[in-house]
Amino acid sequence: MKKILLVTVIIACSALSIVAQTGSGKTPTSQGKQPISRRAVKLDQTSSTPFSPAILAGDFVFVSGQLGVDRKTGEFAGTTTEEQAEQVLKNLATVLEASGSDMEHIVKTTVFLADMEDFAKMNEIYRRHFKGDPPARSTVQVARLPRNARIEIEAIAIVKKGG
Repeated sequence: MKKILLVTVIIACSALSIVAQTGSGKTPTSQGKQPISRRAVKLDQTSSTPFSPAILAGDFVFVSGQLGVDRKTGEFAGTTTEEQAEQVLKNLATVLEASGSDMEHIVKTTVFLADMEDFAKMNEIYRRHFKGDPPARSTVQVARLPRNARIEIEAIAIVKKGG
């Protein structure tokens, strides 16, 4: 019984030590390596949204879900999934460029569709934007997307060397 209690106390102390280190404002490190950097990518300095278009973390960029909204007009590029998918992929490319990456460096996407009946239409547009080996992908139907969009895509990409 004393051995079990001692092991439990040791594990608890170790866990508290880890929490204290990571909760102290220090950036987590991995096995003595340099801290992992994390910074937000800004497209518009006046934006008041409660999220960043992308976050750079180490050698990766995590891009928030993009809608088919034209950045100049603030309106959807169209009402169909195809029209919105084209704009979504253009918006994704814009955020990636601002992040020091591009469409060729995407490793994973998640596609959110308002209606899975639009899968084939979306897939055709998607295929045109990814030459060679496309990124890994998940596609799901959701109950509703922001602003009643037809499609939203988020991505994870590698930052280009020197980018």
